[in-house]
Amino acid sequence: MAHRTEVDIYYEDTDCGGVVYYANYLRFFERARTRMMIDLGVDPAYWQKQGVVFAVYRAEVDYKAPAVYGDRLDIETTISDIRPTRLTFNYVVRVGERVINTGLTKMACVGADMRPRKIPDEIEEKLANQDG
Repeated sequence: MAHRTEVDIYYEDTDCGGVVYYANYLRFFERARTRMMIDLGVDPAYWQKQGVVFAVYRAEVDYKAPAVYGDRLDIETTISDIRPTRLTFNYVVRVGERVINTGLTKMACVGADMRPRKIPDEIEEKLANQDG
């Protein structure tokens, strides 16, 4: 089951033509991913204080249609791959029923020293059970 996050598009999200600036989709992915983690019981701020951080090491965005000022995005987020030190989040972004872009972020679990570390079992269990 996918996690859903809504994002309203404000003027500040757009370029001079009123179209969402392409790089902002990475910000929207971050919001959706963070909301999903919190809703699954994994608070990134808490884990950061414990020395556990998830860092993006790869991001992809496939643009299909523009979003514009005043739109409301529906971002569907899923986790497709969990490995001992990394995981992959996938995104489908819609305006209404229309898919406007898709993407993914590959995340590495790192410690305070920014070196790879095993995802704590508590986090892995919660994220692996994203379907409830």
